[in-house]
This record gives sequence, C-alpha cells and structure tokens, in this order.
Amino acid sequence: MEKKRTECPALPPGWKKEEVIRKSGLSAGKSDVYYYSPTGKKFRSKPQLSRYLGNSMDLACFDFRTGKMMPGKLQKNKQRLRHDALSLAKGGKPDLNTALPIRQTASIFKQPVTKVTNHPGNKVKADPQRATEQPRQLFWERRLKGLRSSDVQEEVLRTMNLPKGIQSVGPDSGDDTLLSAIASALHMSSSPITGQTSAAAEKNPAIWLNTSQPLCKAFTVTDEHIREQELKVHQARRSLEEALMADGLARAAENTRELLEGKTA
Repeated sequence: MEKKRTECPALPPGWKKEEVIRKSGLSAGKSDVYYYSPTGKKFRSKPQLSRYLGNSMDLACFDFRTGKMMPGKLQKNKQRLRHDALSLAKGGKPDLNTALPIRQTASIFKQPVTKVTNHPGNKVKADPQRATEQPRQLFWERRLKGLRSSDVQEEVLRTMNLPKGIQSVGPDSGDDTLLSAIASALHMSSSPITGQTSAAAEKNPAIWLNTSQPLCKAFTVTDEHIREQELKVHQARRSLEEALMADGLARAAENTRELLEGKTA
C-alpha cells in the first residue's frame, strides 16, 4: 500500500488527511481516505467525523474523499429536497415503478363502461379488451440506445457480447440495444424468448412485428449451448471465489499492519 498524509485546510488546524492506495487484491488501484485528529484519533467515514466534531463545525457541504468544502453540492441537495417536498405536499406519490419507459398509447376503440355498486344482485361484466395486452409503441427499444451502466467510481462497465446466432431486426438496432431489449423481455415477460419467428418481419418490421418478442431473428437454444453456458458460469464462479479469497487475505494483512503500526507509534 502507498500512503499519503497531508494537512486538511477545510478542517480545524492540526487535522490531517491520509490517502491509502491499494497495491494488491481485488480492489488494487483504488484508494481509501482517512482523517486524523490533532490527538491522533482515526476516522473512516463522514458520519464518524460529524459525531466527533458535533456543533463546532458544519460538515454539510464537506466532501470526505477530496477533503474540500463543496457549496455547490449542498445547494443541489437543497434544491432536490425542496422539489421532492413540494411534490409530496401537492398530493404526489414517490415513483416506485422500475419498469422500462414504454408509452402506453390510448385506445381509439370504444370501450364499454360498467357501473359497479354494492348491491347483491349486481352482475359485473368483465371487459374483454382489458384482458388482452395493451398496445405498445413500435421500436420502443431504440430508447435504450446509448445507455451504459457505471460502477460506484462512475466508470462505464464492459457490455456483454451476444452469441453469433442472435441477429437484430429493424431500423437502427445495434447489439447493445438488442442486449437490453432481450434482458427487458426476460425480466418483464414469463413467455419464452424466440425472436421474430415470421420471415415477413425482416422485410417490413413496422407491419409484421411481434411486439411481445425482442427485435431479433428467430433462434434456437440447443443442449450444447446450455452446456457451454454452464461451463462459463462455473469458470466465472471459480474466478470470483479466487478474487474474494485474495481480497480477504489483502484486507487481513492490511489490518495486521495497521495494528503493528499503532503499537509501535
């Protein structure tokens, strides 16, 4: 590990900031930030620092990683909280929907209206149109184009590669968009994913498109494909197990080294 300890001008005099860069293990290259009081007490997080300083200093806009005051960050948080509070005060509810953004277009057909009462002799008729799937916008998968997943360090994660047998259908449908569409279909639908089984969909997908299937040509999953996938999963689990063991050993060695340094200091 590489340690760098410097003065922290944002905190009272005597406070020091220490940045520890990991050299080995699963988190090699990443850094941890600690703070030391003038008496040598170590702090590992911002809540610990706030409890120790109490009312003597306001750490609302203090950035723990950089060690600097960020007034703009506090202003953004206040604006977001003010907007949320105003929305809830007007009767709004928090959005807990995790479904993908699919526009449900209004139906142009006349739908019967059923009056529901508490009378025992009342018979409620089921609406046949509501039992069927609601209409969806064509090529809504294009909204997923350009979306990338990031880790906690805001670094873009590497995307998966589709098998060669899965080919896209439709206008401007790339591999990244198709991968997101297949993942969405697996998450939101209980029916099997077969792709566009009609050959006419390749000629004119705007007319012959099956909206319940992703924008890809028909494909078949064989037993050999399943065995290859099982082997990949086994290898990935073995690699993850080895990485976790190496990270655990590195953390244990780091804790032992800190204990020895604390005794000698």
